[in-house]
Amino acid sequence: MTTSEEVLRLVESTKNATDPGPESTLPVLFNLSDRNSHADVMDVLSLRPFASGEQPWSRSTRLEHVKPDAPLRPGDARVVRVAAEKHRDSVLAEGDGWTLLANRWKTGIAHVAVSAVSEELAESVLEAAVLDATDPPQTDDTSVAMGFWHLATHGPSRNERAIAADTWEEIRGNYTAPVAEALDAVMGLTREEVSGRLLLLHGPPGTGKTTALRALARAWKGWCQSDCVLDPEALFGTPSYLMEVAVGDDDDETGRWRLLILEDCDELIRGEAKQSTGQGLSRLLNLTDGMLGQGRDVLVAITTNEDLAMLHPAVVRPGRCLAQIEVGRLTRAEAVSWLDDADTTPGEIGADGATLAELAALRRGETRPGGVDAPAAATGFYL
Repeated sequence: MTTSEEVLRLVESTKNATDPGPESTLPVLFNLSDRNSHADVMDVLSLRPFASGEQPWSRSTRLEHVKPDAPLRPGDARVVRVAAEKHRDSVLAEGDGWTLLANRWKTGIAHVAVSAVSEELAESVLEAAVLDATDPPQTDDTSVAMGFWHLATHGPSRNERAIAADTWEEIRGNYTAPVAEALDAVMGLTREEVSGRLLLLHGPPGTGKTTALRALARAWKGWCQSDCVLDPEALFGTPSYLMEVAVGDDDDETGRWRLLILEDCDELIRGEAKQSTGQGLSRLLNLTDGMLGQGRDVLVAITTNEDLAMLHPAVVRPGRCLAQIEVGRLTRAEAVSWLDDADTTPGEIGADGATLAELAALRRGETRPGGVDAPAAATGFYL
């Protein structure tokens, strides 16, 4: 076992008279400590031929929905190392003139990297390794595929799964008339009609902002891929993470737009955001209409509980937003109509109307704490 100060010399390549090797072959020294796992050792071993110059061409790819029985290597590969850990399995394999490392996580995500003596060989080995290795998420008429981003220990990670999503027609009655009309226009947009890169939904908790975004993902699924970012603070605080999410895969030939969904981003976009979050606000604005967003078909949807007057003026300036929609309470008349098929009397709805979350609670037989005319409380329901 080594200590953190000890050095393990994995390879030191030198030319010799019988096999001079490529002119670019260099001595290589890697450091390992007792904090490194077996999989870490395999990561280092996979880099040896590329770092030394023996195999100067490299290709890699990230996969989702990997089949459990996919080998992630060509059929003629020679397996030289295998490491099984709690969250991932790693296989190091080699063939004539190439080396491959496949890391597979329990979430169905994998990363495959190949180095080879030629560009063509690297590409062909990678193509063979990932051939028929994945299955698309299983969706039906009631669901839509959505990606979920987070910053993991090994870097940005995206996991795609099918989520339930109603059609806009099915849930339109959940919104007060002005909101429904504004959302009508957004739901019906096509890629050619996009103007502005920021969609802002603001209003009290429980009014249905997240429900509307799920319906939007379904309405736009023919031309736009929807991704939910689980850690917006990390996204705009880590440039490498932001680049991975914003730039995406340059090899994607589908031509689809991408919608990044950021929920409850109050701290990022409120009036004092520049002072409290540092560069986060600037990077968000740069993504929507700055240099970072140029040439990238990326839209950003943000939900917040803040009042519009409390938001940073740079966020809501004219021309930046595709739409700014205040998602508020249904009026008392609309709320009574919403409940007309439930065993609930109109007297249980206050004069100020009700939120979608409150109506759902009333339909389940719950009542508002403090009585009918009690002030509406923050429900915390993600609706």
